Amino acid sequence: MRVLFIGGTGNISASCVRLCVERGMEVFVLNRGKRASAIPGVRTLCADVSRPGEAEAALRGHTFDAVADFIAFTLADIERAVGRFAGRTRQYLFISSASAYQKPMPHLATESTPLKNPVWEYSRNKIACEDRLTALWRERDFPMVIVRPSLTYATVWPVAIGGWDDLTLVTRMRRGGEVIVHGDGSSLWTVTHAQDFAKGFVGLLGNDSTLGHAFHITSDEALTWDEIYTTIAHAAGVEPRLVHIPSEFLADFDEHWRESLLGDKSHSAVFDNTKIKRFVPDYTATIPFHLGARMTLEWFEAEPARCRVVPEIDRRMDEAIAAWRRVSATDGQSSR
Repeated sequence: MRVLFIGGTGNISASCVRLCVERGMEVFVLNRGKRASAIPGVRTLCADVSRPGEAEAALRGHTFDAVADFIAFTLADIERAVGRFAGRTRQYLFISSASAYQKPMPHLATESTPLKNPVWEYSRNKIACEDRLTALWRERDFPMVIVRPSLTYATVWPVAIGGWDDLTLVTRMRRGGEVIVHGDGSSLWTVTHAQDFAKGFVGLLGNDSTLGHAFHITSDEALTWDEIYTTIAHAAGVEPRLVHIPSEFLADFDEHWRESLLGDKSHSAVFDNTKIKRFVPDYTATIPFHLGARMTLEWFEAEPARCRVVPEIDRRMDEAIAAWRRVSATDGQSSR
């Protein structure tokens, strides 16, 4: 099977590329070449996909059984992809997002849960892309498949407030610093290791019966946000000092936190994986978060250059905690 990954070196896609190679597929990645694939056997096609001339030159003479697009975020990206791959692949897999599901979500979200997210532009763009691809499949038989990851991690931290791709949060925990948890910490969330996601995703490749379908691929392990932060702390060998702050306050305090909090992480998110297991019968997530958190920390600490601390994140967390305590103290005095 000849498979092309657009991107292919990211947090989720690298695990998918690696599994494809392990399963004997002929694997290509199309990207700007700024991060070379470290996986032996992968062929890199260097081009900026936003520049049609570059992409067409890189793809000239190539056809594929499946194309996995990890870097399409807008309708313009979809239109370019459709023009580029119609007639060139039997299957085009668009990486959408489970954040597209309406909030609040049902107790167990299925692929038929309505898509609606008025708060987060990223999610609205993904919904628009899904709508366009669905229309193209119905009207022109464009061979699309939609895949919706939820919070998937490998070399990043699955957290709401704090550093994602650095050791700021862990360093803060290790020195006894307080860590923000949005809300009361009791809402449920699903975190999925990229190696588990890859098993479901790669199982879809080349399967013609998937065309026109949408799938989410997640773990079946649901944790509270308190448990997520506590698990990270335990991986780092410490007990956490958690500070609960309402999501609305955090969103008002820092606009950078608003969309992903109010449009996604402040709501519980638990998923019914019946559909992916029906199409990929051997799919099961086998990396619980307590193990995955240790794996992530080991990855960071394997290279000193990865152990980056961002002072601005640290400072912003301190400011948010101080601001919340001022408001809480004022409210407490006014209620007496």
